[in-house]
Amino acid sequence: MTDRLASLLAQRPWLLADGATGSNLFERGLTSGDAPELWNSEYPERIAHLHRAFIESGADIILTNSFGGTRYRLKLHQAQGRVAELNESAARIARSEADSAGRMVLVGGSVGPTGEILEPLGALRLDAAREAFAEQAAALARGGADIIWIETMSSVEETEAAIAGARTTGLPIVATLSFDTNGRTMMGITPSELAALHRRHQLAACGSNCGTGPAELVACIVNLATAADPSAVLVAKANCGIPQFVDGAIRFNGTPELMAQYARLSLDSGARIIGGCCGTTPAHLRVMREALENHVAGPKPDLATIESRLGSISSGATAQLRGELSREAGAAAGARPRRTTSRRP
Repeated sequence: MTDRLASLLAQRPWLLADGATGSNLFERGLTSGDAPELWNSEYPERIAHLHRAFIESGADIILTNSFGGTRYRLKLHQAQGRVAELNESAARIARSEADSAGRMVLVGGSVGPTGEILEPLGALRLDAAREAFAEQAAALARGGADIIWIETMSSVEETEAAIAGARTTGLPIVATLSFDTNGRTMMGITPSELAALHRRHQLAACGSNCGTGPAELVACIVNLATAADPSAVLVAKANCGIPQFVDGAIRFNGTPELMAQYARLSLDSGARIIGGCCGTTPAHLRVMREALENHVAGPKPDLATIESRLGSISSGATAQLRGELSREAGAAAGARPRRTTSRRP
């Protein structure tokens, strides 16, 4: 099976992933509480239009409208029997738009959490979770996905169940966790632990998405880059600023200029796949593409640089960042030859 992701990465120093699915579909009529995945059947033209808008804004990777496509999430909408149909449709819609782009655009089959808590803390058995993820991944592969893109995970157990399910397709696997305040996921996982998971499962790429905004995410990428193998492909996909409740709706306060700064700092931090998550529109993505194309590489950003350009970072993430940069500096100093002092006989 051809690994189109590896092929494209071999040609390019960075790739631009798309922006948000859910928040952009709300702008197109999706109602809070509805399942976006049902639109793959009900309003496929609206899904296609969003993919097209991201491609026209410069996206090299678009993610399918299938984030909640496991039987467990679809059960909330009495659609658990439609896993194959809805996921395959999601991939086919994205595949059609990617193939019409006139350049290589990859389709990432989006796989999100089940919404259940896995054993031993919860009731969902690991084998049942793996089976559900395999069912979804198989449908995405049939529809034409190039990658299985596991995102917004918070526990090692569920991430590994998703990886095991995705592995049955033979497609490259990307996994991103959502690091909230204090530089950890909801289940307490750190970027260093994600680096270990990447090594253990030989993922095509790993990184962070969603979270609490660009500043926190860039700090996580710095931490991850320090802990990961030098050859690891890292992914940064931050929310577009901070969510705010405005006129009865959730709005994200990130401007195109902020997201351009975030894209540049993500690249300097070590990310090679950069995109946006909640609140990121095609307009934001267009400016991010321009920023990356015109960027002059700088040093890995430190705490002061991140906060001055993107905003404040939580104390936990700050402590991790300082620790990782300190260890990196110590390792670099240890690698330098020691100066010898000549003595007279």
